[in-house]
Amino acid sequence: MLNRTREGLTQMRQRGWMLAAATVMLSVLSACSVGPDYVKPAVAVPSNYKENEGWQVAQPKDATLRGNWWEMFSDPQLNALEEQVDISNQNVARAEAQFRQARALVQQSRASYFPTVTIGVGLNNSSKSTTLASTAGMRTAPMLYSLPIDVSWEIDVWGRIRRLVESSQAGAQASAADLETARLSARTELAQDYVQLRTLDTQKQLLDAAVADFQKSLELTNNRYASGVASRADVLQAETQLKTTQAQAIDVGVQRAQLEHAIALLIGKPASAVSIPAAPLTATTLPPPIPLGVPSEVLERRPDIAAAERQVAAANAQIGAAQAAYYPTVSLGATGGFESSGLGQWLSSPSRFWSVGPAISETIFDGGLRAGLTDQARAVYDGSVASYRETVLSAFQEVEDNLAALRILESEAQVQDEAVKAAQQSVAVITNQYRAGITNYLTVITAQTAALTNERTAATILGNRLNAAVLLIKALGGGWNTTNLP
Repeated sequence: MLNRTREGLTQMRQRGWMLAAATVMLSVLSACSVGPDYVKPAVAVPSNYKENEGWQVAQPKDATLRGNWWEMFSDPQLNALEEQVDISNQNVARAEAQFRQARALVQQSRASYFPTVTIGVGLNNSSKSTTLASTAGMRTAPMLYSLPIDVSWEIDVWGRIRRLVESSQAGAQASAADLETARLSARTELAQDYVQLRTLDTQKQLLDAAVADFQKSLELTNNRYASGVASRADVLQAETQLKTTQAQAIDVGVQRAQLEHAIALLIGKPASAVSIPAAPLTATTLPPPIPLGVPSEVLERRPDIAAAERQVAAANAQIGAAQAAYYPTVSLGATGGFESSGLGQWLSSPSRFWSVGPAISETIFDGGLRAGLTDQARAVYDGSVASYRETVLSAFQEVEDNLAALRILESEAQVQDEAVKAAQQSVAVITNQYRAGITNYLTVITAQTAALTNERTAATILGNRLNAAVLLIKALGGGWNTTNLP
């Protein structure tokens, strides 16, 4: 009896050592992962901006863009509208839901690290057929009570699960960057619409002022006609000019209403619920100085670039997951519980049962399935690298485009301001000449029309400058940074 006990203890020790050795071996094997480790793709980055020459440098305290970039325009109405984008914009809400979905996929992937445990309760009774030839025995089998607990666990020896988790994590980060891209796009579109709306307010102000001036000109012409100094043609020309300008002022209202409705959509409200008071641009309204930084910083400040780069990382991890299918699958299974034919003995110690053991399986023929999946993963990776590099090139193009626009529009604005002053002086001189009878009224109308056209052109240029500033901020990432990724 004593010898049997010693033999049992020896066998238990041997099994313990074998289990410990197997655990250590599996731990060593699971420390490696099949497939290429991720390396960020190289991209061509210029040393400086081509269109940066002559750009106004921001003050040291404004050396970097901040999250609330719209505050740089010092417009309380714009600030109030921008604050509502995060809360009510439906495109942002959809992107946020997609990010939560991607984050849930990470949790699903991580769940494969752990065993799956299931438990169930079974009651089974059966009866034999009397038409079958049978030996003596009971026709009805006794009731069988069972309470099984099953445990299954795939041991991540080759890193397949780790690669899948790595891929889902990179995908979730890409989704987070997509969310920020949606926010930046909505805020930029709102700012553009707001700037265009204010430009129309300025146009309306100019047209209303012109209508008032043309009304006085019509009265002057009528008086001269009544005095026999002016002809009926002069009166008709003055009236035509007045009515044409009034029609133009009314037409501005259509575009303004549409922009107001577009802003309502961006802040997630019905068009009937949003009304923005008119506020023309002033002579002191200018594009704010925007800190550029160096071109390499664009790679860290643009959320769309970050999303494209994270997609590359996700595709790279999928290559490892596909290659892991070439290696054996190692799993550990265990079953235990209680089973009895009597309800009273169901949960008693003698009714216990259990089984445990590892399993290794290897696919020896699949008709090229694994090779095809691996080639597909590599092709997806190559495509994502190309998309990433294209996104970077597009980002630099957008920065250069808007730097050039701001620089050129600034020079155009200076020349246009001089044209406005000259046109206004021309109107004053020609009007005096008309009153003195030196020139005809057609010359007055031509000068007045030229002055109004130049004033409206100057307002349009100012709006274009503000719009280019908004687009430059967007091209620089709007104050975002990759450190904000979860």
